[in-house]
Amino acid sequence: MKTSLLFLIILFAPLLSLAQTGSNKTNDTSKATKKIGLNEVTIKSKRPLIQTEIDKTVVNVAAMLSSASSNTLEVLEKTPGVTVNAGGEISLNGRAGVLVLIDGRQTYLSAADLANYLKSIPGGNLDKIELMDNPPARYDAAGNGVINIRLKKNRQSGFTGSLSSGYAQGKLPRNNNSLNLNYNYNKLNIFSNLGYSYDKNYSDDVYNRSFFNTDGNVTNRLLLNNYQQNKGKGINTNIGMDYAPTKSTTYGMQVSYNHSTRYNVLNSGNINYGITIPDSTGNSYTDARDSRDNLNTNLNFYHRFGETGREITADANYLRYTADGEQNLQNLVYLPDGALKHSDNFLYSLPSTMNIYTAKADYVHPLKNKAKLEAGIKWSWVSNDNPSDYYQLVNGEQIIDNGRSNHFKYREDFTAAYITGQKAWKRIGIQAGLRAEHTSANGLQLGNEAGGASAFNKDYTQVFPSVFINYKLDTISKNSLSFIVTRRINRPNYQLLNPFLFYRDQYSYSLGNPELNPQYQYRYELKYQHGQTFRTGLSYNRFTNVIFQTTNVVEGRFITKPENVSEGYILLFNSGLNISPAKWWTFNTDVLLSRMGLNGQAYGEKLNPATFAARINVLNQLQFGKGWSAELGGYYSSRDLNGQTFTSAMVRANAGLQKKIWKDKGSIRLVMEDIFHSWKYRNNSVALKQAYYYQTGESDTRRFGIAFTYNFGSDTFARKSKHKDNALDEEKGRM
Repeated sequence: MKTSLLFLIILFAPLLSLAQTGSNKTNDTSKATKKIGLNEVTIKSKRPLIQTEIDKTVVNVAAMLSSASSNTLEVLEKTPGVTVNAGGEISLNGRAGVLVLIDGRQTYLSAADLANYLKSIPGGNLDKIELMDNPPARYDAAGNGVINIRLKKNRQSGFTGSLSSGYAQGKLPRNNNSLNLNYNYNKLNIFSNLGYSYDKNYSDDVYNRSFFNTDGNVTNRLLLNNYQQNKGKGINTNIGMDYAPTKSTTYGMQVSYNHSTRYNVLNSGNINYGITIPDSTGNSYTDARDSRDNLNTNLNFYHRFGETGREITADANYLRYTADGEQNLQNLVYLPDGALKHSDNFLYSLPSTMNIYTAKADYVHPLKNKAKLEAGIKWSWVSNDNPSDYYQLVNGEQIIDNGRSNHFKYREDFTAAYITGQKAWKRIGIQAGLRAEHTSANGLQLGNEAGGASAFNKDYTQVFPSVFINYKLDTISKNSLSFIVTRRINRPNYQLLNPFLFYRDQYSYSLGNPELNPQYQYRYELKYQHGQTFRTGLSYNRFTNVIFQTTNVVEGRFITKPENVSEGYILLFNSGLNISPAKWWTFNTDVLLSRMGLNGQAYGEKLNPATFAARINVLNQLQFGKGWSAELGGYYSSRDLNGQTFTSAMVRANAGLQKKIWKDKGSIRLVMEDIFHSWKYRNNSVALKQAYYYQTGESDTRRFGIAFTYNFGSDTFARKSKHKDNALDEEKGRM
């Protein structure tokens, strides 16, 4: 109740002050008539948290007080319009399956692997986050939207840099540190990011599962409690160079390396009930550890053809991801009298290697009368090798179990080409694009002594049209209307296609599905924007072949597997308001209201859940003078639908305080996350075959932290950058 009341105060307080703001302006005007003599003019600028452009929303991470003490995944959780569920899956404005880029480059990681990767990148390394609901044809058609995470690249003359270090304490500690360096002299620019992160976390999940016969009567129940504690370390290095031999040409290179280690311990206890009394109890212990190394290299080129406006950009990338994991599981089952009924001890060895090669080029050609053509091509090749060996441990000896072992190889060859045309008149601007993509993929399940090999091949070509129409409601472009139509695709990643059976506990398994097909989406949206103050939109999203995590109940065990469900939809209304009720107060809020639903079947059960959902994100930024500033914000998520699960409403409140020091070159920040520890999951199932479950879950979301940041070096004569983030940056004022 206290949390909800605080959230309402945070939400509505700015509206109560608007009437007073008008009278204050009159007084301020009369005071401004005084004659003031100036000996020196110092211009200070502060980037706002949110900036709205014609094709994307830009979130400036430095404006978040908590960014220095957070990792990148936690920064995304606090980004307006972005949600991260308990499994680390990222959604943008209610739509999962988002394409996440880092400096314009695709990561090619599964949702779980991407979440672990982002946890290892300190928030202090981030410059901005670009959110695109409707990416133009220049971008890959994959994903239900694009999130581009841009790392810091300082283009200022001389030697400059910044240092940040943050420590946060919940029940468990975490630490994030980053160092950003830049040297710019004449035609050469060298930049680098270094980061180190350490974190501990826990999750506490309680499941209450009921099972029924064909008549609908309860046959037995299971009470399951999983407590997991994990810790991880991450080291990030990123170094790049731009060389501009002429004002029209820039050559660039960039190398980044990430090394992370994680260690997880899961303790699970359970009680099996018959109709009324326990018929067995059990506990299990899982000890898992893994080490990951990610290498990313990039070469890029930019050339402008004189003053004609024609330009060409190109880049090539090589990415290599390697992982070496090991998981030890022990299961024990006891009879009601305490006698041991069954024991099982086994070991997973889970190494994997992925190699990715990409190349792309884009060309822009302006035409007469405010028109422009743009075209480009892209090629990528992905190779993944994922052996998974399963060993029974008997008297300390490892005995290979080929019936449960697996060796999966996946190859994907991708080519794409696009063309976009733009034309602007006095009030109307039109952009139309067409992108064609060809995918050729094959998966191979290697055989062993227990079973033969199997394989699948997928080869398909699809076209993706997009149309953007913008109408200016006034001559100064303060008010505008936009209408957008796009078609997109969501391809299953290699991990979803891997048929390997993975054990979480003795009653919960998961596996991939090599028969998965891509998911398709049509999106229609009408948007209105009033400068940088107010924006709103109404969209209808229709999905076919929805990739959906389904749960099958087999002999009391929950087996989760991705399937294609025939269709789904989201009717979405969203709006954002950015105002300054007073000189010292900036208020940002984003409101999302939606109706979502599915229509299909899962294991013989009709699957047509639907729900209304609301998400409200609020942030107040306060400036007190003499270097003091503060933040007060909150986030509310109503009932939501995720898989065969309904999640109850949740709310959290955050606060921060900052003091600038050393002539504004340094700062000390105090932050509080999830102050009332109210961000707790309460889930219940829908459309399970002869079963039902209710789950509660929490993790270490309440934290109190302190962070220090310091900027050093010269800060004058900024040089205009020609490097365009691997040819994937959008030009401002595109229409």
